[in-house]
Formats: sequence, C-alpha cells, structure tokens
Amino acid sequence: MPALAPPETRIGHVHLRVSDLDRAIAFYTGVIGLELTQRYSHGAAFLSAGGYHHHVGLNTWESLGASPPPPGHTGLYHTAILYPNRAALARALRRVIEAGVELEGAADHGVSEAIYLRDPDANGVELYRDRPEAEWPRDHTGTLAMINRPLDIKALLAEA
Repeated sequence: MPALAPPETRIGHVHLRVSDLDRAIAFYTGVIGLELTQRYSHGAAFLSAGGYHHHVGLNTWESLGASPPPPGHTGLYHTAILYPNRAALARALRRVIEAGVELEGAADHGVSEAIYLRDPDANGVELYRDRPEAEWPRDHTGTLAMINRPLDIKALLAEA
C-alpha cells in the first residue's frame, strides 16, 4: 500500500499562465475578491485571501498575448476557491454578476454549493462553500452520496 499524505495536507496555491497580467489581476481582485500581495515587474503577480503569501500566482512568462488552449486538450479544468460560508459565497456571486461575468453553471452537490465561470483567459473557476460535514448526504451504509442539483441562484443572492 502506498504511503498516504497526512490528512492536514492541502493544496497551497495554483499558478496560472495568463495573456494579460493587468487584466488577470483586475479579475482576481475585483471580481473574485483576492488581494494583490506582490507583483514582479510586468511578468508575474501573487494574490491571496487573509494575508497568506499567495493562493493564486499569475504570470505571462510564456504566455504574454497568447490565446487560451482549444477545447478538448489537457490542462487545468478549474481552480476551486473555497469561501468560508454561504454569505461570503453570495457576496462573491454578486461581484461576478455586477462585473458582467457569465456563469457557466451553478450546482448544489449536497456537500457544497458551487458557481462555475471562466476568467479572462478562459481558465475555469469554481467559487464554492462547503456545508458542515454533519449535513453531507449519505446513503443507508453511511457512505458519502454527493448529488448534482441546480443551485438556487436567487436564494443565494438574497444572502449577499
């Protein structure tokens, strides 16, 4: 049996290639709500929530002015940004709508509520909040039984 990572292990950050650094910074700060923690000249930037050194890295080192990869190719499916509660997710949704960013979907997974969209470079972005573990759906054996139902966007926005 392979050695497992300790349960405290987390994904520390995602680092994205973007075509326009200023545009990407504006999206991740103004729409997603992250803060710019550091910028390296014209080629890279780091953003976070809560003063962490960075949750998202952005760079144009190999992608300045480039177009997104075509559909049907390998690569990042989406970056999932976890908000601490439903009200914070609702406020994020309001910023997305006010910025005119089109939603690709919104789902209730039983364990979480999620909103799906694309950043200006067509990278997938999931904004979500987890439900408390005691509320997670389980089958008759106690095994996790995630679902995929439409999320009531209006009800979520009412909490913003």
